Amino acid sequence: MPHLSANPVAFSGGGGGLRLASSRQVSMKRNNTDMSMGTRRSVAASVIATGRVSRSIETSSGLADVWREIQGCNNWEDLVEPLDSLLRNEIIRYGEFVTACYKAFDLDPNSKRYLNCKYGKQNLLREVGMEKSGYEVTKYIYATPDINIPIQNGASCGRWIGYVAVSSDEETKRLGRRDVLITFRGTVTNHEWIANLMSSLTPARLDPHNPRPDVKVEAGFLSLYTSDESDSKFGLESCREQLLSEVSRLLNQYKGEELSITLAGHSMGSSLALLLAYDIAELGLNRDHSSREIPITVFSFGGPRVGNSSFKERCEELGLKVLRVVNVNDPITKLPGIVFNENFRVLGGRYEFPWSCSCYAHVGVEVVLDFFKMENPSYVHDLESYINLLKCPQRVQVQKDGPDFLSKAREWLLGTQNFNPLPWRNAASNMVNLVQSQRT
Repeated sequence: MPHLSANPVAFSGGGGGLRLASSRQVSMKRNNTDMSMGTRRSVAASVIATGRVSRSIETSSGLADVWREIQGCNNWEDLVEPLDSLLRNEIIRYGEFVTACYKAFDLDPNSKRYLNCKYGKQNLLREVGMEKSGYEVTKYIYATPDINIPIQNGASCGRWIGYVAVSSDEETKRLGRRDVLITFRGTVTNHEWIANLMSSLTPARLDPHNPRPDVKVEAGFLSLYTSDESDSKFGLESCREQLLSEVSRLLNQYKGEELSITLAGHSMGSSLALLLAYDIAELGLNRDHSSREIPITVFSFGGPRVGNSSFKERCEELGLKVLRVVNVNDPITKLPGIVFNENFRVLGGRYEFPWSCSCYAHVGVEVVLDFFKMENPSYVHDLESYINLLKCPQRVQVQKDGPDFLSKAREWLLGTQNFNPLPWRNAASNMVNLVQSQRT
């Protein structure tokens, strides 16, 4: 079975157009003259080198005719160099479903719905301005990390992290299939931030019949996904149990129809989306009554690494399709595994290190954006910034005159002399309150 492409595509907000970056380094400058010939090539240079001319899906084709390609059946081959217009629209569309999570999330400490959804299921999409989306929300999803620390209101219980929705009959005709959609927001509560920082690999063991101990994932994400409130009489089921039950119900309800399962998430939410996608495929829940596989696609925005190389390989074996939209300046996409990652497993492309099984690895195909604001470093992880750049690449103002965010952060952490740490302490505060930046 062919492996997913590792070649990222860089989309610069200030320089205009797409550029093909090398598979090992995705650092793009605003001006073409700043690109190193050793590590960065233009699309034209790539075509000359490989003799392969990129093709896009014909603009006259409707989504219903080519939805499998847009969902990644061919690993988006020839659709990201340059970025195909239909694929771009679908990335934006799914990104806006994730944005709805942030818009509906209640951050008012005085509200009875604090840290939960402001609206009921039937009203959610209308209240956030997506009444014409063509989807119906069927279930809200809650997560309870197994971490005993106090949160803002002193309670320790599940928090709303997203929703499940299904396309209407009319939207199904436009899409060419019935789409079951699961979306996840990013990190907000203290529990979730601690879970994000639990940078250690642990066996996933989601299939009781074949635990696969070599397939490992980040412990904090797995805790968010699998922890429940079993100690409480009226406690919530785990995020996993809620999701598997609802997905199974919807697949059974619409059996016999052409179906797809689409998962979308931002930051921590993209990790949960990938875990759920892996779980569904590993358990075989995406096989219909005729044993035909229902395609599973993950649209990840600013997502961190989730598991080790064995997890990545197993996802590929199961046929999961993952499209990762990342900002090259976004530090979250470099975590966990800043050092021990897919680029540190093999020496000289030939010899695997003994610790290669403990290295984190990204899954899927990358579409790489490039944007940065010096006055607001949290901007680099902002979901609406991702979406706005995809919508209007020439209108986004990008400041790239100084060192990138990670370089400055590294200087601060190493205690560089004559470096004022105050702006970067403020930046850290901004990163902890990313949702606030997404509401402005």
